[in-house]
Amino acid sequence: MRILMIEDNTSVSEMMGMFFQKEQWEVEYAYDGNEATDKFKADPEGWDMITLDLNLPGKDGMQVAKEIREISKTVPIIMLTARDSESDQVLGLDLGADDYVTKPFSPITLIARIKAIHRRADLSATTDSDAQNRPTIDQGEFDVMTDYFKLSSKTREAFLNGKEIPGLTPKEFDLLKTLAKKPRQVFSREQLLELVWDYEYYGDERTVDAHIKKLRQKIEKVGPQVIQTVWGVGYKFDDSEAGIE
Repeated sequence: MRILMIEDNTSVSEMMGMFFQKEQWEVEYAYDGNEATDKFKADPEGWDMITLDLNLPGKDGMQVAKEIREISKTVPIIMLTARDSESDQVLGLDLGADDYVTKPFSPITLIARIKAIHRRADLSATTDSDAQNRPTIDQGEFDVMTDYFKLSSKTREAFLNGKEIPGLTPKEFDLLKTLAKKPRQVFSREQLLELVWDYEYYGDERTVDAHIKKLRQKIEKVGPQVIQTVWGVGYKFDDSEAGIE
């Protein structure tokens, strides 16, 4: 794996460099926002993963993420930030980040997240390649199908009341699929982190809330809300009233 680590703290970079070396991953560093975008633009197809600090000199991490996403919609981005407000997390996800890690963090945690997102990216690329050869979807190709909702893993598409839910990121699709495959079952945040993020999360469960918020915004563009909050427990999928005007 080839990683671009965008981080102005040399101590953090050197520490993670030792862990990357143990994994036999190649890593290059950028220490400010301008250097980061220059390095990415020089070889946009050459990176398997980007870790991106938000607090950067020259150009902040949000702007860097935006510029990277204008070039590549698929390269995985993990944001590293000392900011822990939900608005920062949602903004980062809205700009195209796949995940975020709040500082201070455990190197083992970051390694686990990188591995999980890389596995998901490989799976998504394979699925997208298969989907290109399937211009239409047969009814039997839907993983979930009710009177109001349909979801296909082969095309990575989801429909509510016959309208496609727009702009689902890989993580949002996986989250929706996990909930929808077991309608009305309540999932805790811990369960969703393990099932959707494919690893045991260390601490910050707010990433689930941030992804749910973005997912709900996209669902509401085409129909009524089908992701319900069960207060004090977690979330569930329920489309039983989706057809009610």
